[in-house]
Amino acid sequence: MESTATNSIDIKICGLKTPEAVLRAVDLGATHVGFIFFEKSPRNIEPADAAGLADLARGRAKIVAVTVDADNDELDEIVSLLRPDMLQLHGKESPERVLTIKAVYGLPVIKAFSVREVADLDKVDAYIGIADRFLFDAKPPAGSQLPGGNGVSFDWSLMDALDGSVDYMLSGGLNKDNVEEAVTATRAPGVDVSSGVESAPGVKDLGRMEEFFEALRRATGRAVAARSRM
Repeated sequence: MESTATNSIDIKICGLKTPEAVLRAVDLGATHVGFIFFEKSPRNIEPADAAGLADLARGRAKIVAVTVDADNDELDEIVSLLRPDMLQLHGKESPERVLTIKAVYGLPVIKAFSVREVADLDKVDAYIGIADRFLFDAKPPAGSQLPGGNGVSFDWSLMDALDGSVDYMLSGGLNKDNVEEAVTATRAPGVDVSSGVESAPGVKDLGRMEEFFEALRRATGRAVAARSRM
């Protein structure tokens, strides 16, 4: 099927676990597909299983391995089996740890940050020039054991404080009903969605994926039209 997305924004569908969801994501125009390696997550997947799914998207979208404070043994297994294009570090990895991971595996890194207030964005400075891209997610609600995928958003106006040169993906509670507003408000160069296209935790809904991409198409179409009038 012809892609319904545009080329003006990167779109990452994260937490994929089935062939149907992977294929639908790339058919719709996903630029990145994410596989989560974190046992506490309902989207957790074994590296060998993820490798088979990744092959369905390889060459059509970037394969992203999402980890949370993974040690070297875990990363060795993930990288050798999955052969990702990028690593997403969603834990408390220090700048030094990010540098080490990049040196060992020779892969670009997306460093994720949880955001609730403008001071949370100050932490980014230490990673500029180290991480290849950033991802901004909402801080998890009280009691959650998941650093992301909680289905909650944050105040997008906080992104106004971010240096305009920082390349990032916006995440946190995005869905078909709010992604247009989010993209319009932040002009984010990329978005990341997981729970917002699910019918239950860890269960991707193909219809909701289609609705999400359609909403993005409308948002990016308006942005192009606005630029043409300037």
